[in-house]
Amino acid sequence: MTKKKQDSLVNKLSFEDALDQLEEIVKQLEKGELSLEQSLEQYGLGVKLSQLCLIQLNAAEGKITKVLSEKNGEIVELPLAFQEDE
Repeated sequence: MTKKKQDSLVNKLSFEDALDQLEEIVKQLEKGELSLEQSLEQYGLGVKLSQLCLIQLNAAEGKITKVLSEKNGEIVELPLAFQEDE
């Protein structure tokens, strides 16, 4: 499969499908049964999948809002503030 075709297919995946494929790649690499060339190819695909998942997670985080009710009854949407792990 060409690099462009692979990139196109990766970019069309849902978060869940990308994560499933990434988990499968990790299993294959951990078995240690792939050739060096196959391992490098799978590693590269895994990097692309992890980047896609990160982009999709960041987009989802941006959509999460916290709805607050003002004293006058008006509803206001504010970005949800996440606490950083310490």
